Amino acid sequence: MSDTLRRAIEGRTAKIGVIGLGYVGLPLIREFIAAGYETIGFDVDQAKVDRLLAGQSYIKHIDFAALLAHIREGRFTPTADMNRLKDADAILICVPTPLTATREPDLSYVEGTARRIAATLRKDQLIVLESTTYPGTTRDVVLPILAERGLTPGVDYFLAYSPEREDPGNPDFSAGTIPKVVGGYDATSGELATMLYASVVKSVVPVSNCEVAEACKILENTYRAVNIALVNELKMLYDRMGIDVWEVIEAAKTKPFGFQAFYPGPGLGGHCIPIDPFYLTWIARKYHMSTRFIELAGEVNAHMPEWVVGRVAAALNDHGKPIRGSKICLLGMAYKKDVDDPRESPSFELMELLREAGAELTYNDPHVPRLPKMRHWDLPEMTSQELTPQYLASQDCVLISTDHSAYDHDFIVKHSRLVVDTRNATKNVSEGREKIRKA
Repeated sequence: MSDTLRRAIEGRTAKIGVIGLGYVGLPLIREFIAAGYETIGFDVDQAKVDRLLAGQSYIKHIDFAALLAHIREGRFTPTADMNRLKDADAILICVPTPLTATREPDLSYVEGTARRIAATLRKDQLIVLESTTYPGTTRDVVLPILAERGLTPGVDYFLAYSPEREDPGNPDFSAGTIPKVVGGYDATSGELATMLYASVVKSVVPVSNCEVAEACKILENTYRAVNIALVNELKMLYDRMGIDVWEVIEAAKTKPFGFQAFYPGPGLGGHCIPIDPFYLTWIARKYHMSTRFIELAGEVNAHMPEWVVGRVAAALNDHGKPIRGSKICLLGMAYKKDVDDPRESPSFELMELLREAGAELTYNDPHVPRLPKMRHWDLPEMTSQELTPQYLASQDCVLISTDHSAYDHDFIVKHSRLVVDTRNATKNVSEGREKIRKA
């Protein structure tokens, strides 16, 4: 084991570099600062760096005033200068791993980051990939790029994988309280990475290698995607049978063993669950295996926005109106309640499908005041509309896509002509239930 790096971690004198100042990177930096480390935050987006230096928020649940105080104290340095990677003793990679248009892994951010690290890689540095990816990425993609520097992994520098488990907006768990799985390229790398994370999180779970740690994260999110697909399919079936799937789930979860409740919705959102299973199916094909069960779950979840639009059409039809020309308000553009994160949100596909059908669209989201540009959706510029009685009454349909806690559903139902609810958000509304359609 590198005595130099070990002593720096033990003494909290190691400088920690985090690449990617987003929903994963910033909470991680916050934990290392709290543990007494000096940190450097890297991002290719100079605008993010500038906003951090000004103390301006771009992620709702993170205290940017506290981060600004840490910057002024010299404990946190945000920068877009990748030459400063040489100053960090440990470099944690927290960059996106999206899908291509053909639903194949897009590792361009990981590869680009590895090249930037390789350009300044020095002895006694620890490199840890945290981005969600398929088993084999650290060894087969990151390592060959770093090897171009001519240093020996496990001897000159150290390499590990530790999947991020951030859950934005969850008040019960933070980066410091969620157990951290760690797998090293070799035993020494694993020991150093485990030592580093053990100094900032309550529990570390060492595993035998990078591939196990990578597979662990894919399993976690594939498990969720498959179970969500199951309840989504049951929702469509029970709807035809005249059975309320939400009531069924509430009844089923009273069983104290053998059942975990998952809930249906208008589709999958976020940076993990809609994407990770496709990383697994892609790597499975390289091993000449078809993961039919996982692929079927992906098909079910991907179909949900179309099914919801069909429910909207049926609800409007009951009121003697077609979708074309109808005024429809979407409530919620974030991918889940009480966050400002719109990544992979099904609301964007709902908007696109409704717009193609001729609807006049507006939206409200207290956490997303302006509709961001999304690379998969070419939607017009919009701003969140105020939910006044007059506005709600002017809409032919209000579609609840995200069940933010800020919404007063009694008020919304009272002043709306028609409400289509994809989240069971109106379950406790007593007056005006004849206006509500479940989807």
